[in-house]
Amino acid sequence: MSTMRTNEPSARRESLLGDQPGAFARARYVRITPQKARRVVDMVRGMDVESALVTLQFAPQAAAETVGKILASAVANAETTEGLDAADLVVSQAMVDEGPTMKRWRARAQGRASRINKRTSHITIVVAPAGTVAGTTTQAKKGRKA
Repeated sequence: MSTMRTNEPSARRESLLGDQPGAFARARYVRITPQKARRVVDMVRGMDVESALVTLQFAPQAAAETVGKILASAVANAETTEGLDAADLVVSQAMVDEGPTMKRWRARAQGRASRINKRTSHITIVVAPAGTVAGTTTQAKKGRKA
């Protein structure tokens, strides 16, 4: 029987956040192409959480709903596991990686077939307190020079 170390952070948390406060959420095998998901993720990267959720709520892209759910999950993780306040959280990192592609066939003329690629994505969103985001300060985010 092995003993589990609960005090040590996971390797994924170490690679995303290091020793900084914050939380992340990850959705894997999402049935949307990475190119379309990156368009949505690029809109919210660096924004504070409240305005990012509003932006995603009214964005016309289909991936906005999924990214909004992942962002809400990351905020909930930050509140419950880290004890952070949702009002001062910022989307510090947001990335979309390519998942496996399902290959399907469609019948074409004269007995031929053409391939249809059904692509999947792995979407990761990291939220952190506004003052700890690498390379930015709260004054710089408000448009003032530091």
